[in-house]
Amino acid sequence: MYRMHRGHESMHVEMILIFLCTLVIAQIVLVQWRQRHGQSYNLVTLLQMWVVPLYFTIKLYWWRFLSMWGMFSAITSYILFRATRKPLSGRTPRLVYKWFLLIYKLSYAFGVVGYLAIMFTMCGFNLFFKIKARDSMDFGIVSLFYGLYYGVMGRDFAEICSDYMASTIGFYSMSGMPTRSLGDNVCAVCGQKIIVELDEEGLIENTYQLSCNHVFHEFCIRGWCIVGKKQTCPYCKEKVDLKRMISNPWERTHFLYGQILDWLRYLVAWQPVEQQHKQTQHPLHLSHCDRFLIQGCSPFVKPTMDLLSLMWLIRYFLLQHLAITRIF
Repeated sequence: MYRMHRGHESMHVEMILIFLCTLVIAQIVLVQWRQRHGQSYNLVTLLQMWVVPLYFTIKLYWWRFLSMWGMFSAITSYILFRATRKPLSGRTPRLVYKWFLLIYKLSYAFGVVGYLAIMFTMCGFNLFFKIKARDSMDFGIVSLFYGLYYGVMGRDFAEICSDYMASTIGFYSMSGMPTRSLGDNVCAVCGQKIIVELDEEGLIENTYQLSCNHVFHEFCIRGWCIVGKKQTCPYCKEKVDLKRMISNPWERTHFLYGQILDWLRYLVAWQPVEQQHKQTQHPLHLSHCDRFLIQGCSPFVKPTMDLLSLMWLIRYFLLQHLAITRIF
């Protein structure tokens, strides 16, 4: 190997400098695009996350992922169709938020299970159940990947539906004042009457009141703030204190999970420089990370990998064709 690369030191230095300069410029362009035109940035990112996996699944015959992707896309397309109709049905907002809240909770559960499975494998707990490290690691990575991927997709589609529905109802406008006045005991998200009082315990859902004294259905305001990524009141646009609204410490973990999904979207969808750099390598020259992912983890590896390192591994799976075939 050393003889093959002898005399190429200057060329390697130039390649590294070009790679670093392109990486810095690309990051600056992406940050500026996100700050100046956030809506188009999110839309293009969503299209990449939605369409690009379809190409690989069809090309490499990943039928399990293709079937799940097809079911998710079919149901979500129907939800999008219902959310963009005018006039908007009174049942549509609650249907939309219930669906995306379900996707959010399922993805959260799959992500936690996958993360714990990976950590248990790295600590060697799989030996107590007589499970091979390769099998337990595969299960953890598959669960974590599906949870994070559909969590990102669900939040982005929920944000699009939230804007369309709220603008159609008239209590919310992305720019300017609302076109309708909000009556007493009316939810500004779905426009339906609120039956359960604030001091009463609801059979299915409770009623929430924000600091601006506007009241909402539980599913509506949770879908608006947590799943739809809105941090303001749907009517008056006052800042929403989510920690005050949701006092249960176990439910506050959803906020951190939502931030992790936003980070994952950036890592997966925008890696043009890194992908181009990886394609210049010979496919048989596997790095240490490739061997680690393909051969499985040793049960005696110390669990020093934190959550951000785990996000890096998931992104690495999406970019490496040799490793990603084992996920699907």
